[in-house]
Amino acid sequence: MRRSTVPALLATLALATAALSGCSAFSEDTASDSAAADGKVQVVAAFYPLQFISERVGGDLVDVSDLTKPGGEPHDLELTPAQNAEVIDADLVVYEKGLQASVDAAVEQRPDDGATYDVVPTAKLEDISHGGHDDAAHDHGEEESGLGDLDPHFWLDPLKLADVADGLADQLATIDPDHADTYRANADALRADLEKIDGEFTAGLKNCERDTIVVSHNAFGYWARYGLNIEPISGLSPDAEPTPADLARLQDVIASDGITTVFGEALVSPKLSETLANDMGITTAVLDPIEGLTDKTSDQDYLSLMRSDLAALQKANACQ
Repeated sequence: MRRSTVPALLATLALATAALSGCSAFSEDTASDSAAADGKVQVVAAFYPLQFISERVGGDLVDVSDLTKPGGEPHDLELTPAQNAEVIDADLVVYEKGLQASVDAAVEQRPDDGATYDVVPTAKLEDISHGGHDDAAHDHGEEESGLGDLDPHFWLDPLKLADVADGLADQLATIDPDHADTYRANADALRADLEKIDGEFTAGLKNCERDTIVVSHNAFGYWARYGLNIEPISGLSPDAEPTPADLARLQDVIASDGITTVFGEALVSPKLSETLANDMGITTAVLDPIEGLTDKTSDQDYLSLMRSDLAALQKANACQ
């Protein structure tokens, strides 16, 4: 009785082990093929504006992951191992080469046939000295971006963002040609929204008592096309420190132009802007460079944040 039972038990254990092994292998295969499981294109966006256009252009046909989590500063992003794997495995990575070194490094690890969309050529980044600024305040921190003198904050020009969205539609159409018409229709709808925002900025800033704004860092240069003169406390990197000479020059600008407001930002410490405003006896307000969402803005999107910025600009510069 015992001799016949032992082989039977061994056989049962072997079958159970094989079954468990099979389950484990199935789970790994399933996890590694998540894109095929839900039929959606897996898109990794480097930071919020790229997430916004990916969701709008891709719609229900894509799953979008934002590498820069809410409250995070895109300039300072360091990828976790899991995020690095996301970049390597995604169907499409949408990023701005030169802005986030850790993302650039992860993109380099992708397979040769992996689709990536570097938005820089389409966005046509502009030189931050555009508009005649040549003072030291515009030079701090530029080397940290990896883009030299080019201003990476192109998304604050809605028309540039629309061009990038059109390019994204082409990328998605290549990956998923069966839905090419949908991607391009979504991009057209987004362009209409962005052109409307552009029109609102043009009209809303046309008649103002002042045309100069003092901001915490040099993120708003693309608004020069609406007639604004941008005076940043620090350079392209929000962590850059202004020199005493920079601050003295800004105090002269505030006094001579009758500026009433120094603008801080959503993702940056208000210390510099508050100190300058207090020294000059004027107020502070917030402009959002829309680099990422925060707990306070989690229920908003690019369009609503741009409108909030416009309202803040109109109030500060006494626009009619």
